[in-house]
Amino acid sequence: MFTGLIETVGTVVKVDRRGAAARLVVAASLPADEIALGDSIAVNGICLTVVGKENGTFSFDVSPETLNRGGFRNLHGSSRVNLERALRLGDRLGGHIVTGHVDCAALVTERREVSGNIVFAFRVPAEYSRFLVAKGSVAIDGISLTVNSMTGDSFSINVIPHTALQTTLQEKMPGDEVNIETDILGKYVERLLPGSGKGDGLTLDMLAKNGFL
Repeated sequence: MFTGLIETVGTVVKVDRRGAAARLVVAASLPADEIALGDSIAVNGICLTVVGKENGTFSFDVSPETLNRGGFRNLHGSSRVNLERALRLGDRLGGHIVTGHVDCAALVTERREVSGNIVFAFRVPAEYSRFLVAKGSVAIDGISLTVNSMTGDSFSINVIPHTALQTTLQEKMPGDEVNIETDILGKYVERLLPGSGKGDGLTLDMLAKNGFL
């Protein structure tokens, strides 16, 4: 579990393709003595397991599913990535609940500066747009952000200078891809709704049978 508050930006040292999978090696300023093999780190919003560490670098195995669903297919040596270690019990939840399970990649369609801020627009696959709402939360490359507005399968965000400087968003341009994780609460709500096709749904009858009415 993560919060979407980026700790540091690392640099990809190597992407070692292994058939449909890959081994990712990232150089980062994270405290190696506090990180054990098997720990989870969100790399551009994707929860990965540390399988090796050496001389300021951390290694991760990336599955075919992760490569196909996220924007990792575009990573190469010298790419910069957002990093966040897993949330500890008792930590402040300064962003929002982020699982590190990315839904899809989105395309940057617009970038403009407004009074020192950067306003981005993104287009997501239509099947995921229903999980995005104006003023709701979204994780973009692992960064907890607020949706400014929604229009069809597109949405916009505002990035303050601090966030731009502390993350890779300052480098993003139209045509680039980013990893998107929508708010998990919305996915659970949809599954419970009648007619979702994913279960019996949340109905008055169900609530009554379980003592809520």
